[in-house]
Amino acid sequence: MIDFRSDTVTKPDQAMRDAMANAPVGDDVYGDDPSVNALERWAAERHGFDAALFTASGTQANLLALMSHCERGDEYLCGQQAHNYKYEAGGAAVLGSIQPQPIENAPDGTLPFEKLAAAIKPNDFHFARTKLLSLENTIGGRVLPLSYLAEARMFCNKHQLSLHLDGARVYNAAVALDVDITAISCHFDSMTVCLSKGLGAPVGSLLLGSKAFIEKARRLRKMLGGGMRQAGILAVAGQKALEENVERLAEDHANAHYLANKINEIEGFSTHNYDVQTNIVYVDIADNIDRVRLNMRLMDNGFRVSLNGAPARFVTHKDVNRQGIDALINAMKKSL
Repeated sequence: MIDFRSDTVTKPDQAMRDAMANAPVGDDVYGDDPSVNALERWAAERHGFDAALFTASGTQANLLALMSHCERGDEYLCGQQAHNYKYEAGGAAVLGSIQPQPIENAPDGTLPFEKLAAAIKPNDFHFARTKLLSLENTIGGRVLPLSYLAEARMFCNKHQLSLHLDGARVYNAAVALDVDITAISCHFDSMTVCLSKGLGAPVGSLLLGSKAFIEKARRLRKMLGGGMRQAGILAVAGQKALEENVERLAEDHANAHYLANKINEIEGFSTHNYDVQTNIVYVDIADNIDRVRLNMRLMDNGFRVSLNGAPARFVTHKDVNRQGIDALINAMKKSL
């Protein structure tokens, strides 16, 4: 099967599997796993933070960040389309007693500062205390400009807010901007990095921040059931992903542009309303096309796609190449 549903479906290559099989391990809850410790030290230094924490998932890393920045009854500002607001099962509210204050994203994915300023609550016991601004980069495949990140830093300084980055695909942003990752990370008090999307590790995310922040997050990780034992088997895959799989993200971006152009050749399909900036392609599908039937036919021909959304979404990643894209397009034409 060739899978275009998400870059979360990537599988570790043989070199990564070999590294996992030979990973030095210990008990990470005791702080004894050398591979986890090495990844956390390396990641903190690489991204310009004092400390790092290896977590089971991006959802867990984001929740730990929110709970470390905010106390019960506090609130955080975020986008209406933010993953940690819309797609993480309400964890901040349910498990952290933290109130989200979503702001409508602008078409480019940014959050307008005038709307953010208007949403900050006054210092009055009637209101939740606004403590944090959470951004996401990339968001829906769109890259936040460096100038916007600098403005966000100044905005948070002015309003005495902390600034967090959901960096699930932050390396896609860095590659698209052709900058080092620190050009993005330098603006934030905390940041997550997902290792199991385009970077190709099987499991895991990183949370980065100050030493005190990570110490608090580590305690909360245990509370949330995220204390793993011989997790070095996973950590070595994450470090290998960061060291070896970043530059190749440019291939995913190029393939996404190629895919978009090919899809536009099919009657009833159009990507023209959406700017392809990284590895995510959004597609408008005509109403007269039976999406369920098309999806079943493509599945029978060896392709997994996600056609239910409006717009539909296709995602390129390391396990998709030009030949696979051409085969998908041919299968779509025949199926229609």
